[in-house]
Amino acid sequence: MDDMYLSISTLISLVAVAVIVIALAKTAQIVPQRSAFIIERLGRYSRTLDAGFHILIPFVDRVAYRHTLKEEALDVPKQQCITKDNIAVSVDGVLYLQVIDPQSASYGITDYRFASMSLAQTTLRSIIGQIELDRTFEERSRLNEEVVSALDDAAQPWGVKVMRYEIADIVMPGTITDALEQQMRAERERRAVVARSEGERQEKINISEGQKIQVINLSEAEKEKQINEAEGKAREIQMLAEATAIGIERIAAAIQKPGGKDAVSLRIAEQYVREFGRIAQSGTTLILPAELSNIGAAVAGLAKTLQTVDAAETRRP
Repeated sequence: MDDMYLSISTLISLVAVAVIVIALAKTAQIVPQRSAFIIERLGRYSRTLDAGFHILIPFVDRVAYRHTLKEEALDVPKQQCITKDNIAVSVDGVLYLQVIDPQSASYGITDYRFASMSLAQTTLRSIIGQIELDRTFEERSRLNEEVVSALDDAAQPWGVKVMRYEIADIVMPGTITDALEQQMRAERERRAVVARSEGERQEKINISEGQKIQVINLSEAEKEKQINEAEGKAREIQMLAEATAIGIERIAAAIQKPGGKDAVSLRIAEQYVREFGRIAQSGTTLILPAELSNIGAAVAGLAKTLQTVDAAETRRP
């Protein structure tokens, strides 16, 4: 009997210790950094606990919700979207949000994460349905901004701030991908042909310009050459004329000296005989001048002609 009373008292003691331990555990609450706990007192909202150590009333206060105040990244599942030109594409993305008001996040909606992802999907389907396929790739930034704007307005009553949304991938049907690849290949070939033709055109222009410059340079060189040759010939003629004039002046001066006319007559006779002998050696037929029998008379006639010219030069004013 005593043993039974001992066992009951021991059990009661253990229960009391357990109750005390549980009461102490519920009384002391440590909230981590960048976290917030929602406290309910007898089933009603009481207060929001920030980071630090807090004391609660056991069995009266309880932690109803625990929220992190850090920015969260939620993977939005892949979904089928129909573009304006009736092309089905698969789109998935990543949603970044942050709890701003823990109380609204607790009582404003049941699950703000699920609601945000669902709203992101429906908003994205609506936006993609308003644009064509080509623009879905060109305007990713605009799509992201429009999704963020729509979600942020809707998430304000939930105490959640939508930071940004990023489209991770856009997958098109295989037939559309093949068609786009063929289109891109044709465009690249067209650009290559255009670039090649432009290169050939520029090459021909460069060659023609080079030939033009070459012809101009050659003509300029030929012109300079002809000018130089003409100037050289003119100078040569001028120098010969000056030399001839000087020689004639000297001969005329020598003739005026004593014995000069006799020397001229002798010189004429020598030239006459020399040229006649040359003519005689050049062929079998010989034509003799009428004055050959009297060379002296011929020389005298030439001397007389010289005197006549000299007299005319003397009388000239």
